[in-house]
This record gives sequence, structure tokens and C-alpha cells, in this order.
Amino acid sequence: MPVEDVTPPHELKLKSNSAPPAGEVSGRDAKTALDPAAYDLWIEAGHTEKHYWLDLWRFRELLFILAWRDLAVRYKQTVAGVAWALLQPLASMLIMVLIFGKVAGFSGLPANSHAPYAIVVFAAMLPWNFFSAAMSRAGESIVGNANMISKIYFPRVIIPASSVIVSVVDFLISLGILAGLMAWYDFWPTSRVWALPVFTAMAGLASMGFGLFITALTVRYRDLRFVVPFIVQFGMWISPVAYPIEVVREKLGEAWFALYALNPLVGIIEGFRWAIVGGDTRLSWLNLLLSLVVSSAVFAGGVQFFRKTERRFADII
Repeated sequence: MPVEDVTPPHELKLKSNSAPPAGEVSGRDAKTALDPAAYDLWIEAGHTEKHYWLDLWRFRELLFILAWRDLAVRYKQTVAGVAWALLQPLASMLIMVLIFGKVAGFSGLPANSHAPYAIVVFAAMLPWNFFSAAMSRAGESIVGNANMISKIYFPRVIIPASSVIVSVVDFLISLGILAGLMAWYDFWPTSRVWALPVFTAMAGLASMGFGLFITALTVRYRDLRFVVPFIVQFGMWISPVAYPIEVVREKLGEAWFALYALNPLVGIIEGFRWAIVGGDTRLSWLNLLLSLVVSSAVFAGGVQFFRKTERRFADII
């Protein structure tokens, strides 16, 4: 009766059946090539779990390849090309200036009324557009790359992360628009502008966290793709993009404003305006700290939820 092999999976060792012909090997590699042990493959139980972040670093080139692919698809063979990335934020800014500036009567920040209202609005649109675009793209990324998920192994978090990188490019283009607006109004920022990378990183942290939640849920519940655009649109109006944050504080009062400030974009938008508009613009460090805490918590929760569900992506998708 044959004896059953009961070798544990984490000690399973596969060897090549034959070594390469000696004539095809030369130099110092001959001894290694002729040694069957050099061709051993170790299959270790739980390898993916234990070495996930190491694998993420090993597959770092794939992250940039996917980001470059998405950029090429986004701008290649389009009528407007990169100009579309310029026209979209400009059109949104003009609509808000017309509605809130002319109709509602907002002319700038109460503490810094000399700032042109167009710059006040655009300074808030920068983080919001980056956040909403990065979150939406990350939320659709796994379903959009179903073929890759079902064929090969790599850390799945690379796919939504590459979508966020594409949004960073659009954000840099919007910064160029802001520079043009400032030149038009002859209004220049102060040294506070060097704090923008910190606020941008916070927006990226929040967008990645929410995006991981959405993309993991979208794999199982496909109709969530139709709900996310509505949530994004609603989020823009409850964030202080087109109106000063002081107006919200006056209308809601301190108690309700504390609940309103749980929106991570509140502190981030306030930070962008503080850095870009300058002057007497105030920055609430409490709101900023709250935004940092909420963004970090959402990111940590998103990573944990994504890691918990990604092992079933290939079966469901």
C-alpha cells in the first residue's frame, strides 16, 4: 500500500526534475545551475498575509505602470485632451462665482475681504476636486480591472492607489489654473503656500480611505456605482467650497458646528484657504486636528476592510 505524504503545506518543497545541460552553462554559475537545490520552490502557508507590505514594495513598478496607463487612456485620442482638465474646474468656479458671488452676495472672506471671490472659491475647489476625483476613481478601480484580478497575483491595493496618483496629476494642472487666476487679479500668496503639501496629503489620505471602502463594497454590490456620484455631489454642497466657513459657524452655532466639522474636508479646505489667500485669514487648529484624526481613522479603517475582503475579489468579480 502506498504511503500517503503528510508533509505540512508550509514545509512543502518542490524540486526541478532535471538540471540544465552542462553545455549551456559556463563560468561561476555552472555549479549553481547544476545544483537541483537552486531550483527549489518553497510554498509557505500564510506567505501573502505575512509579506503583504513587502510584496507591495516589490510591485511598486506596477503602481506607476497602472497610473501611466490610466493617464494615457484619459488624455489620449480625446478632442480636448489636457484642456478638459482645465475647462472643468474653470467652469465650476465660474458657476459658483455667478450664483454665490452675484446672487447670494458673497464677496470674500469676512476676515480678509480684499481677496477676490474667484480665488477664495478656487482655493476651496482644489482640495475638493482632488478628493472627489480620487475617491470616485479608486471606488471603481477594482471592478474596472477585473481581468487582472482574476488572472495574476499582486497586492490589490495597488489598483486604487494608482487611481489616486492620476488625480494628483489633475490637481497639479488645477494649481496652474490658480496661478493664472492670481496673475489676472494681481493677487499673490504669502509664504504660507508652502504648507499646501501637508493639506494635500491629508486630502489624499481621506480620499484613499473612502475609496478603499467603496471599491471593496462595489465588488459585491455593483449598484453602489450609481450611488457614489450622488454622494459626491451632495458632499460638495455641505462642504465650505462656495461659501466662507464663518457663515456656517454663525448659522449653526458652536454645538452643531462641531458635528459639521467631522467632515474631514472642512479643516482641509480651511487650510487651503489659509495657505493661498493669506492676509488675516485664520486657521482653526482644532478643525485641522479633527480633519487629520478623521482622515487617518478612515484610511486605517479602509485599509483593514480592504485587506479583509480582497481575498474574495477573484471569486466574486
